[in-house]
Amino acid sequence: MIKITHNAGFFSCCSIKLDTIVKFVNSNNILPEVDSSYQFRKYKKVISDDITYDYFQHYDDVKIMGINSNINYNHKYQFENYSNLDYNNITPLIEKYFSPSDKINNIINNMVDKYNLVYDNTLSVYYRGTDKCKETELASFGEFYDKIKYVIGLNKNLKILIQTDTSQFIDYINDKKIDNITISENETSYSNKGIHNENKREDNYYHMLDFLSTVIIMSKCKYITCGSGNCSLWIMLYKGNNKNIIQNLDGTWYSSM
Repeated sequence: MIKITHNAGFFSCCSIKLDTIVKFVNSNNILPEVDSSYQFRKYKKVISDDITYDYFQHYDDVKIMGINSNINYNHKYQFENYSNLDYNNITPLIEKYFSPSDKINNIINNMVDKYNLVYDNTLSVYYRGTDKCKETELASFGEFYDKIKYVIGLNKNLKILIQTDTSQFIDYINDKKIDNITISENETSYSNKGIHNENKREDNYYHMLDFLSTVIIMSKCKYITCGSGNCSLWIMLYKGNNKNIIQNLDGTWYSSM
């Protein structure tokens, strides 16, 4: 049994959890039992609760074919070129320990129906702002707009799904008169504090049900444009490959288009 106690943002918790699992697998060549009940503190209505399986299926209920004991992953890879991720070896662990719960799958299905989303005809755009500027150089709104125009140029019939924590980015895109979809269940902010630092834990709990669902939706879209950080990393980990991705990393754009 491995016990993980790291607490920060939701996807930071997930990244450290995955890192710990990878280290165990690489050392022991077996899958571990995992206790993450001490994690996700910012999202707990009651601190003593284990909310892991509100978001994820229990790993005992998920069967995978096999594992490799030479997996290349580190939680710091949030700030790497995502084309270099070891998708083939990481993906089985994502399926085992991070498959969405029934509750999350129900939210995903409701969102897809509500917003009439067709994955194969959608560009998802994820701009992580607010406090992320403390960790990495963020691309300008204009640079993201240019990438959106580039992808639209490849297929003018694409739907555009905008997801961000930054109200100013929504305002900017709306001023450009681009026809787009914004999943209204997710909050945005005009501050630079980070939404999970502004809300009560109980609010964060419900907010993260919607946001995890949105991350998985974005991962299924045909095209993805994003920055770099734990949320963007998990879009890629759920996607399981780097096809049709445009990523900004510390001021440099990387494209697999």
